[in-house]
Amino acid sequence: MQLTDQEKRVISAIQGDIPVCERPYRVLAKRLGMTEEVFLSVLTGLDDKGMFRRFGATLRHQKSGFTANAMVAWQVAEARSEEVGGLMASFNEVSHCYRRDPAEEWPYNLYTMVHATSRETCLETARRISEKTGVTVYRVLFSKRELKKTSMSYFSQAEVPGAV
Repeated sequence: MQLTDQEKRVISAIQGDIPVCERPYRVLAKRLGMTEEVFLSVLTGLDDKGMFRRFGATLRHQKSGFTANAMVAWQVAEARSEEVGGLMASFNEVSHCYRRDPAEEWPYNLYTMVHATSRETCLETARRISEKTGVTVYRVLFSKRELKKTSMSYFSQAEVPGAV
């Protein structure tokens, strides 16, 4: 499928940081010299064509005041994974919750990313999640350092006519 120059410009605009404001698409549209309505129409058209698998945001937790984070691996009965995942995801401290196939040597199948102001608070959040869900087999894995956190880049500025 061939993309138009306008579609490439819009994709280029959303592949990096999105402005943190009430109307981020208006800001991005203005940078491209188009209206917010046109910008959103192009995004909708790309979505209708099946061009998006997902549209996500990356939390830069240190800039948000969170100094500790932990991946919590949970061993959940498969029949309860949907229900338990919903409960876990409802915690404000949880930014990610997803299911993976367990392995014989690693029997955990549900994972949550917990953000807090201290390691102790991360542990307390895991304990509260355990209490609420009834899931008692879990491992708390604290981050040691961040190795990479970048957005996917499909087009460089030089490749896109009129990109800013």
